[in-house]
Amino acid sequence: MTTERLTTAQALVKWMCAQHIAHDDGTTEPVFAGVFGIFGHGNVTCLAEALERVQDQLPTWRGQNEQGMALAGVAYAKAKRGRRIMVATSSVGPGATNMVTAAGVAMANRLPLLILSGDTFQNRRPDPVLQQVEHFG
Repeated sequence: MTTERLTTAQALVKWMCAQHIAHDDGTTEPVFAGVFGIFGHGNVTCLAEALERVQDQLPTWRGQNEQGMALAGVAYAKAKRGRRIMVATSSVGPGATNMVTAAGVAMANRLPLLILSGDTFQNRRPDPVLQQVEHFG
């Protein structure tokens, strides 16, 4: 067995691409249909790069606002009777909080939705970034 070194984002994207659902007629299709994303600080150098490599398996569409992207993901899951999932991702900051409403809608309707938010640096304090959510302590 060989070891493959992956970043967290690469491993997550590889896992999403490997998930399939089997139908009664013997056919399979991917569980994750695609990704809606607004890329910026916190997710562009990791998740966006990993997604760019698998566009043929996991297409990515740029949204206009985070809440709309996530609600579109909920609508897609409802149309597919909860058997297929869309992913919504945003950079860290207000964009991440804009997806909370869609998370509530998905939960209330028992529909699957994967929301991935960017993050701040773990091991260093960056210069102030526009609209970045800072946490001290």
